[in-house]
Amino acid sequence: AMKAIDYAGFPARKAKAKASGKLRGIGVSCYIEACGIAPSKAVGSLGAGVGLWESAEIRVNPVGTIEVLTGSHSHGQGHETTFCQIIAERLGVPISQVSIVHGDTDKVQFGMGTYGSRSLAVGGTAIVKAMEKVEAKAKKIAAHALEASESDIVIENGEFKVTGTDKSIALPMVALAAYTAHNLPDGMEPGLKETAFYDPTNFTFPAGAYICELEVDPGTGKTSFVNFVAADDFGRLINPMIV
Repeated sequence: AMKAIDYAGFPARKAKAKASGKLRGIGVSCYIEACGIAPSKAVGSLGAGVGLWESAEIRVNPVGTIEVLTGSHSHGQGHETTFCQIIAERLGVPISQVSIVHGDTDKVQFGMGTYGSRSLAVGGTAIVKAMEKVEAKAKKIAAHALEASESDIVIENGEFKVTGTDKSIALPMVALAAYTAHNLPDGMEPGLKETAFYDPTNFTFPAGAYICELEVDPGTGKTSFVNFVAADDFGRLINPMIV
């Protein structure tokens, strides 16, 4: 923020304003905030009657489309975009291949909702943890089908590939194999869906600094804003246009 507003150059600008009969001032305000509301132990110690974990279920359908069931209900924050982006980026598939299901108590398991800047930090992490389980099972299926070691399987552009070879199998074929169950590894149950609950060990702590530079005409009292800069640290941004 100081660099963006050229804080080091302020004394010269102040002197120039003074020469013109104006008063020039600059103010700095910094903040740090506890967000990502949970962990459950913390709110429990304060008398809360519920835990503040979040849950997610990932369903990969037989044709390779993906449903994300989340307890983080959207109130217009863009969950349908950012949650889909998380899955699409991990698998390398089009975002249109992923759909979000929320707010439907007939389908979605228990959830603690969206408030306290917790949707991505808590709900998003539950989605990632469920996705990690899906990926682990899918890699086992792909390795079995490609006659390769599970450790050699990587996921790129919607395909499960054997490192260092041209052997690959697309996600829809892995999903189909999971549901037809004709050729699964011994002992593996059919299907390709997983559930996860996530209870964070701490809050998140976003921080930032705001700097305002203004000028005052001492004769009239008129105040003019010269510049205003806001710099916020929100950690990793899934979508910079939705913050």
